[in-house]
Parts: sequence; C-alpha cells; structure tokens
Amino acid sequence: MIVAVELGLIYAVMALGVYLTFRILNFPDLTVDGSFTTGAAVAAISIINGVPPVVATLAAFAAGMAAGWVTGILHTKGKINGLLAGILTMIALYSINLRIMGKANLPLLREETLLTPLREAGFIGSAVGIMVFAVVALVIKLVIDWFLHTDLGLSLQATGDNEQMIRSFGVSTDRTKILGLALSNGLVALCGAMIAQYQGFADIGMGIGLILAGLASVIIGQAIFGSRIIFVATLAVVLGSVLYRVVIQLALQAGLNPNDMKLISAVLVVIALVLPQLKVFRKVQGLANMKKTLTGATEAAGAKA
Repeated sequence: MIVAVELGLIYAVMALGVYLTFRILNFPDLTVDGSFTTGAAVAAISIINGVPPVVATLAAFAAGMAAGWVTGILHTKGKINGLLAGILTMIALYSINLRIMGKANLPLLREETLLTPLREAGFIGSAVGIMVFAVVALVIKLVIDWFLHTDLGLSLQATGDNEQMIRSFGVSTDRTKILGLALSNGLVALCGAMIAQYQGFADIGMGIGLILAGLASVIIGQAIFGSRIIFVATLAVVLGSVLYRVVIQLALQAGLNPNDMKLISAVLVVIALVLPQLKVFRKVQGLANMKKTLTGATEAAGAKA
C-alpha cells in the first residue's frame, strides 16, 4: 500500500497538468499519452549518456512543453479542433519517442538517478519516501496556485471560463491556450521522467491510456474534496491521485485481473461524474453547505456581541 501512495504522489504531478487543461482551460487535451512517454524517454536517454539527473529531468520538462506548444499551435494557428490536435500530436510523438530512445525499452537500473540516494538509503517504499514525494507534489501544487493568481494565470482562467469576454479586453487567447498547453504537458513529461527513474526503465508504451488516470484523479478528487477555490481544487487533485492509486492497488489485492485496470479506471471516472448529479448526493452536499453557512453566521454574531 505504501508503494501505491508513493506512485499516487508522483502521478499527482501529471494530474495537476491535466487539471490545467481539463479544468482551467476547458480543453480536452489528449497529448498527455505521448508527452508522458516523451518525458521518460528524454530523461532516460540523457541519464544513460552521462547527463546529470537534475538536468535530464529539466530537459524532460522542456520536451513536454514543446509537445504542448505544438498542440497549441495546431489548434490556434492551424484552426484544428482541439481534440484532433491533441490526437495528432500524440500519434506523432510515438514515432518521435522511438527515435529518442532508439528502442522500445531503456533500463536505468545501474544508472545514477534522482532517486538513487533514496533507494540506497532504503527510503523507497517507506514513510520517509512518502514524505519526500509528498513535499515534491505539494511544492509543485503551491507553485501552480501562485501562478494561477498572477495576471497571466488569471488570463488563463478567464480564457477557459469565457473566451469571448476576455478577448474583448485585449487578451490574446491564442497565447494563453498555447501557454496553458505547454505548461500542462511540461508537468506531464516531468512526471514521466520521475516515473522512469522510480521504476528503473522507460518504455514506449508507458503512457498509453494515461489521460484516463489523469482525468480520474481530477474528477474523483474534486468530487470528494471540492473545487470551489484554486487552493482546494489543486489539493483535491493531489489527494485524488493518491486515492485512485490506492483503489487500483486494493482492486489488485482483491484478486482482479491486472488486464482489467483500464476498465476499472473507466468505471471510477463514470461513478465520479454521475455521483454529484444524484439527488441524494445533492441533498447531503446542500446540508453540508447550509451547516457551514449557519456556523459562519453564528460566529459572526458572536463576534459582534
């Protein structure tokens, strides 16, 4: 179970990237399946060729941003549907990733990586490992929170909320879309680089179906923990990623076939999407909101008295 929590915290970086496009930009970006592998491929081949792990990981982030930039250019300048633009980039990245790696699988077991000190100290798979990965995920989360409250970040949010309105104020929505897609896929590629170093290999198929895991983390987290403000929404994404991995681990321990994991992921997303629409759930949520309102009013009255 500890390994599941560690993986959930690492994959939270990817989920935060999906959150930027899916929730903030309201853009259905499927580049994720390709850019995740791009990050793993760039980091792995760089480390094998003697590049310091930190530099290799940053290079993976840059490569992911480039992939997102291409999707943004195809959509904004090429006037291609956003969904199709992401699919085209994802397909192209499969061949590009093979070119980068040179073969379908690159082992990193004997290479020095960012996680080598933790592995040699025996912290991987322990409470210390969870704390380290939690700090990394929370730092990235806080950076995203800060960015989304800057002028540029607010323009990004406004583009997703009401593109025509923000364009009337002189904001270039093409630029904000490209920036959002680049940052999103940069985070996804960063996650791919970390997963490659965690697992000890990069594989050409490691990103297949990953968008479903990202969406599951975002939807499940925000359905359970809420999404009214940015700070809570991003924290919900991190917790949703951990919860998703724990559920997957429990399903495997219950004896389910590993080949059914994609089906389980799809079912989880469906449940998370349908549950908030049920009358019972709405009543419970309404009662909770009413309780908060009454508590706030009572405290305010007490303060005045």
